[in-house]
Amino acid sequence: MTLKEAVLKSLEDINNITNYLAVLNHILDKKYYDFNVSKTPGSTISAVLGDFIRNGDSRVKRIKQAGGTYSYYLTKNEQNIGVEILSGDNEVLTIKPLKTGKSKTYEERDLHKLLSSYLKNTDTYSKTIFHEQSNGKDSNQIWTHPDMVGIKFLTLQTKASQNFLKSINRVDTFKISSYELKREINSDSELKKAFFQAVSNSSWANYGYLVAFEFSDSLNEEMARLNQSFGIGIIELNANPYQSKVLYPSIFRDLDFKTIDKLCKMNKEFEKFIDQTEKLMTASEKYVSGAEKELDEFCDHYFANDTEVENYCKEKHILSIEDLEQLRD
Repeated sequence: MTLKEAVLKSLEDINNITNYLAVLNHILDKKYYDFNVSKTPGSTISAVLGDFIRNGDSRVKRIKQAGGTYSYYLTKNEQNIGVEILSGDNEVLTIKPLKTGKSKTYEERDLHKLLSSYLKNTDTYSKTIFHEQSNGKDSNQIWTHPDMVGIKFLTLQTKASQNFLKSINRVDTFKISSYELKREINSDSELKKAFFQAVSNSSWANYGYLVAFEFSDSLNEEMARLNQSFGIGIIELNANPYQSKVLYPSIFRDLDFKTIDKLCKMNKEFEKFIDQTEKLMTASEKYVSGAEKELDEFCDHYFANDTEVENYCKEKHILSIEDLEQLRD
């Protein structure tokens, strides 16, 4: 069947209000369409669904959700789904679901374990920072918090050289990175919003990164421009975390200790991360291994083997390694 036919068939099968990721997963599960040409199948499905609305195709309707995102359903399934039309026009329908179903898709924070595993493979300890656990209820403060922080220690061959560097300048013995995570970025406006959120959240760190599971190929030129102008690196995350790629490297900057102090005051988890780092930095040779173990246990968990990765992706409805390999052949 054609891609449009596969989308319509999937909407019919799902028989509920859904999003483009759930449609994509259904197409892959049922093998309705071969995506071997498209490197960004999520963007392709999103575009096809949008074309139904833009072209006035009455077979598909959509709901405008909070935050400006859309969900879709098949018009002929409207009675089965049970929706109450509140208002709308020929292009966009805003409707209130009378009953809802859970779409088989993953949450943004489901990606954190993939990123922590990728970082651990590069000898970087990482920790999720939950902004909702911070002091105060100002939602704007989420632009102050990174999604994750990471620290990498300089590896020298001898204890003597390590201790010598510590005694001269401890700041040079480690580098701290900040990460802003998104599930996917498909448009220029999404890229700019996410990128400048990363700029805001990462201004204090040695390195700042914007991380997403999927970037539209059309954004490469703009990503390069933003990276060159502002120094925030870009990482494309993979369902196999060890195949993740740094698309654009981050530019080094000195630590901003005033902002670090502000984050420590706001968020206990961030403060503990800094505290655990300090313990490892100041530990005598006798206690280094203990401090290292303590930091590792405090930081985010990571996968022990490929089987864990595959099971996790299946459980969270993240595209499997095999699916991604097929899409990129």
